[in-house]
Amino acid sequence: MANVVGIISEYNPFHNGHAYHLKKSKEKANADYSIAIISGNFVQRGNVSLIDKWSKADMALSNRYRFSN
Repeated sequence: MANVVGIISEYNPFHNGHAYHLKKSKEKANADYSIAIISGNFVQRGNVSLIDKWSKADMALSNRYRFSN
């Protein structure tokens, strides 16, 4: 059975620190996969996001190989 780690995030916008965080989270959890729950058009503190939800998801998916094991 595969191990999975879940991340609650904003990625407003996605940057190298997010890639590092995902990579280290997978290592510490000994996870094969990661699932990120990304905020939508509003961030967790209620402000309008700098980037729309579709672009944030696209940036995270475009960078997925940077933080894979």
